[in-house]
Amino acid sequence: MSAIKLNAELFSKRLRSVYSAWTNSQNDEDYTTIANADALLLLAGDPAAEDEPIRKGTAFQTWLLGFEFPSTFLMLEKKQLSILCSASKAKILSQLKNADSPVPIEFFVQAKAKEPPTDALPRFVQAYTAHDRVATLMKEPHSGKLIDEWNKAVGEAEKKPTLLDMSAAVASFLAVKDEEELKCIRTAANLTSTLLAHYIAPKLETILDREAKITHDAFAGQIEARIGYGEGDKAKGPDMKVWSKGRGLNDVDWGSTEFCYQPIIQSQSTSSGYDISPAAESTPDDISHKGVLLVAVGMRYRSYCANLGRSFIVDPSKEQEAIYSLLVSLQADILSRLKDGAVAKDLYQHALSFVREKKPELESHFSKNIGHGMGMEFRDSSYVLSAKNGRKLRSGMVFNLVLGFTGLEEGGKKYALQLIDTVLVGSDKATCLTSGVKSVKDTMFFLNQDEGEGQSSKVPKKAATAKVAVNSNASPTKHKMAGGKVLRNKTRSAAQEELVQSMTAKIAEHQRELHTKLHQEGLARFSEGSGGTGGKEGKGWKRFQSYKGEAALPREVENLRIFVDKKSQTVILPIHGFAVPFHINTIKNATKSEEGDLTLLRVNFQTPGQLAGKKEDTPFEDPDATFVRSITYRSSDASRFEHITRQITELKKEVNKREQQKKEMADVIEQDTLVEIKGRRPTKLPEVFVRPALDGKRLPGEVEIHQNGLRYQSPMGSQKIDILFSNVKHLFFQPCDHELLVIIHIHLKAPIMIGKKKAHDVQFYREASDVQFDETGNRKRKYRYGDEDELELEQQERKRRQILNKEFKLFSEKIAEAATASTGDTLEPDIPFRELSFEGVPFRTNVRLQPTTECLVHLSDPPFLVVTLADIEIASLERVQFGLKQFDMVLIFKDFTKTPLHINSIPSAQLDDVKNWLDSVDIPLSEGPVNLNWGPIMKTINEDPYEFFQQGGWSFLGGAAGGEEASHSDGDDASDTESEFEAESDESEPSEASVEESDYDGSDASDDEGSGSDFGSDESEGADWDELERKAAREDKKRTETGRGHDSGDDSDRPKKASAKSKSKANGKASGKANGRANGRR
Repeated sequence: MSAIKLNAELFSKRLRSVYSAWTNSQNDEDYTTIANADALLLLAGDPAAEDEPIRKGTAFQTWLLGFEFPSTFLMLEKKQLSILCSASKAKILSQLKNADSPVPIEFFVQAKAKEPPTDALPRFVQAYTAHDRVATLMKEPHSGKLIDEWNKAVGEAEKKPTLLDMSAAVASFLAVKDEEELKCIRTAANLTSTLLAHYIAPKLETILDREAKITHDAFAGQIEARIGYGEGDKAKGPDMKVWSKGRGLNDVDWGSTEFCYQPIIQSQSTSSGYDISPAAESTPDDISHKGVLLVAVGMRYRSYCANLGRSFIVDPSKEQEAIYSLLVSLQADILSRLKDGAVAKDLYQHALSFVREKKPELESHFSKNIGHGMGMEFRDSSYVLSAKNGRKLRSGMVFNLVLGFTGLEEGGKKYALQLIDTVLVGSDKATCLTSGVKSVKDTMFFLNQDEGEGQSSKVPKKAATAKVAVNSNASPTKHKMAGGKVLRNKTRSAAQEELVQSMTAKIAEHQRELHTKLHQEGLARFSEGSGGTGGKEGKGWKRFQSYKGEAALPREVENLRIFVDKKSQTVILPIHGFAVPFHINTIKNATKSEEGDLTLLRVNFQTPGQLAGKKEDTPFEDPDATFVRSITYRSSDASRFEHITRQITELKKEVNKREQQKKEMADVIEQDTLVEIKGRRPTKLPEVFVRPALDGKRLPGEVEIHQNGLRYQSPMGSQKIDILFSNVKHLFFQPCDHELLVIIHIHLKAPIMIGKKKAHDVQFYREASDVQFDETGNRKRKYRYGDEDELELEQQERKRRQILNKEFKLFSEKIAEAATASTGDTLEPDIPFRELSFEGVPFRTNVRLQPTTECLVHLSDPPFLVVTLADIEIASLERVQFGLKQFDMVLIFKDFTKTPLHINSIPSAQLDDVKNWLDSVDIPLSEGPVNLNWGPIMKTINEDPYEFFQQGGWSFLGGAAGGEEASHSDGDDASDTESEFEAESDESEPSEASVEESDYDGSDASDDEGSGSDFGSDESEGADWDELERKAAREDKKRTETGRGHDSGDDSDRPKKASAKSKSKANGKASGKANGRANGRR
């Protein structure tokens, strides 16, 4: 306890504000209850239980002193502050004596347990009974040894003062927050908002989209686990995947972070019905996947609370949408009136009038109050915004604004709606401290949307990929669109053209928003002044030592000859009569050359400034020191120098190989022990093969689900693979429809060793075709011929595939259930969407890449590809030109130190599908006609990411970078979008604008001639095709007449593709901050 440091300056400031309010209490109705008091008494007994809400007296004491001090009495008198406490507490509180206190402080120190009692308590009682009127918190119960002694001593006193209740005055002391308090409340609000936006809402969307079976209290438990759980060695820290997405949460004290209450999840299936009060609980019923879902979550940071609540509606009716819209507009109206001087009851009456005016039938369903004061106390009853509270609000107060309707009915079922936020009262209006997932489009989920209605309301982001993107975000030529039917007065081509234009315009608009958001997030992420890493993470001066002393040198050095000591990885060179050891890491290479009859051996050393390429940033302990660059020896013994050169070279290779292996294995983890299930047989999937394959003969084994992981057992029983659920990042199930294998694929968070190789992915599969089944025909061939036999075989094949799919899918769901129960994190089997697949070359061969809800994958054969969509910063589409049959896609990750992923040779026919898919999963994209050299670009970005975003960020790519392109007129957008699909008119060559889009000049995209958001060239910049043909014909005729022919080389006026190619080379060099090269490939 002696290590506790009190803030004496803050104590003095707050104590002075209390005395000032007490002195002027006659003129302020908020403090009238203490106006006639001679003293203010604050009692504190034993600490309250953890599940009890914080008491007003405890909040007041913590606010004043900075910490809670149990069994401590404070009595504020007109001329002094008296404190009754133990000796240990007095030692801590004595720090306040040095404060600039408005009154002197006197301590009444009690004796320790085994020491004789002091007169501290009697003297404190005497000082207390000397007053006529004492204000205290009369309604607060206290318990403990000191309280019992106090009650006994006061009971025996001859004179007792009149007691006044000071609850209202204490509430006023605590209501207006200073800057220190607001800092804590803002952090609590950021934590709450981040949790809602980046965990609760996405998880809820996943549950609804997949119709996952999970109870209300289980989901609430998973939410609570985001700040960590467990104790000791089994403790798990906060989930930084969630918190890293929030603003200002880099230096959060997680030890001071907790939930105000268990998160409240309610749905149509909640057995106790809907309840919008904070006393509601999450029940053990399964979450309903339809109707209204209510979510409320409150967090406390350093004792200060923030709270929010939201309503999510699945397949809402028009009436439900209207009621929720009313809540949103009511909150905006109340915020404008929640200001300094406003009266609590007037605010409630205005809210009621607002509802009565807009929808009078809802007046009886409106909540009885619209919120309450908030601070250390979650609910300050003195500042309830109800019809009976006449208190005035002051600037700096914090309220929990609660708007809601209860007892509503839809389709014969009751429901409620709520909108809850933490707000700060200002001088002219209030501001929301909590934010996110509030608008109608964010809270309405249309899972069973009828295509014929053509609704454009928001669907869950993740559901967009799974259910909606297949129909409404895919390529117009490939999928039917809602609203895309041919009208009677239009031809099919006209309707299709209109559809293409509207889709492209929507994508361009959405991409502008995504690029703007990406730029803002980038500035916020690197605004802390943290410089870049320059790709040097983990690099530093590595010390190495050949020998501890001269005695450790090998015997061979005595004859002062060059000696290569492989054991110590050292080359010992004779220099001026001394044997000098050089560690192999200091040597760059050794070369041998002939000079007449003599042989020269030259040893080159590592020195600053001479290395090129990737090693130019090799660190040195002191780069400014004097270095020996090389040393040369001369000898007539050529064979010996040949032997030494070979030894040094081999040793260098061996050390480099060892370092490389060590670097490759750096991220490999050693998993905990698998806890086997006891008391029953584990769930098994038999007859499956594993990849990567185990050593020995290829035989099928079985997969078992245990308590905290999976185990693959080989049929021989000698080999096994254990995978812990805590190391599972993604779980995939790929059915055998149109495939040769049915697959369960596990992508790991950290690689593990399987045999002698490390593996990021483990796959269990079974071949779809039955090897034992004779498809060439057996006895039946003797009796039947023709189509009947083939039809029967096809039916059997289909049935066999369906059984396989069902078996593997069921097992993957059981894995997900076991993993969720074990770790607390929801794990769902992800299924690839073959309808959205496209071909590409991520490694060396052309493969089919398939999007899933959360990833882009290739699972059919190794090497596997699993890219988490949430890790992607931006997608760059390269070599997008008319006339080219293929284009490339580069995925840049949020972690700039990771090498961008290149997916090459995607068919140009699938360009629209790829763009639609990227847009549907909210990934910003850009287009360019040439390939960029991403090595130098990423190196420059890593050197100073904040500077990179300040200079325009990703706008250099020429994509829809959310800059000034947004100011282009709609007419320009329309014309540019049309040109992309006019194959007859613009396929001749790329325009200058499209080539110049790739210029890396650090400026906004609007500075280029072409608009990056239009995904095409501007048809107004050149002549049309017919005119070019006529011009070319005239030039040919002229050449023929003059006898020069076509090969004369004078064709500068003719727009051949060669000129475009040369222009692309001239303009394709990235300049500015990135210094990357754009290599135009054809």
